[in-house]
Amino acid sequence: MLEELEAVDARYQGRSQLALTLARAPYRKSLYAWEERYGTDLDANSHGETFLKVFQARFVPGGLYLLDEPETPLSFNGELAFMGLLSEMVQQDSQFIIATHSPLLMAYPNAKIYSFDSLPPQVTAFDDVDSVRLTRDFLNNPDRFFRYLLER
Repeated sequence: MLEELEAVDARYQGRSQLALTLARAPYRKSLYAWEERYGTDLDANSHGETFLKVFQARFVPGGLYLLDEPETPLSFNGELAFMGLLSEMVQQDSQFIIATHSPLLMAYPNAKIYSFDSLPPQVTAFDDVDSVRLTRDFLNNPDRFFRYLLER
């Protein structure tokens, strides 16, 4: 939003202070609302830490959340922290529907996993999910994967 304010300043250069103030007002309001909700130093955090702060600020008890790959910006530790946040919210009657490829998130206790590999979607066991098997195979023998990948 700071870039937008700078662009307004450039567009309104040489015009009256009143015109500049009126043009900047919507951007200042948005920036203020953002800072009130998420703080002023989000850029001082890593990408994943920023996302965790946003999730913490947006989740409320009793909410229903549809999330598409929330693990994307998160490290392994970030995913664990995210799962802790999910647990807190579930205990406060929140519900989550999450599209993910993360074996860690799919391992959430009592999660119901649906596979969309065929229609209609089917409930599937954790150990039968491709990304779970692939991750497990890689962790059990990374050299085998690297040999294959590096031979090309």
